[in-house]
Amino acid sequence: MQGNLPPEAQEKIEQLQDLQETAQEVAVQKQEAESGLTEAQNALDELENIDDETTMYRNVGELLVETDYAQAEEDLEEKVDTLEIRLETLEKQEERVQEQFESLQSELEEMLGGGGGMGGGPAGPGGPGAGGA
Repeated sequence: MQGNLPPEAQEKIEQLQDLQETAQEVAVQKQEAESGLTEAQNALDELENIDDETTMYRNVGELLVETDYAQAEEDLEEKVDTLEIRLETLEKQEERVQEQFESLQSELEEMLGGGGGMGGGPAGPGGPGAGGA
């Protein structure tokens, strides 16, 4: 059906598809950041229940390296701060992509609306003449 569309409409459809892919990528990154933030916040909360003198370890690649309480707390607080900023950035990016998508979708609907009748865009195989006699 896209073969019957004007080139401008085809281009807008491709842009919509690109924006949809971008939105999905941002959603995945946002979910990963939320998960990491929850994990870091939980670790920070648990750290409050641990005695300051307890021997602790942190992951460094494949190794566990001894660390002290203050360093562990500082690292976790830094990780929480970084992930909160990352999450804010991703939320703003998600909003921008959504706005661009809606704007582009409106442009496409206006472009196709001139001869579209009651259909709200490409509706599939039930096109003109699908009704009764």
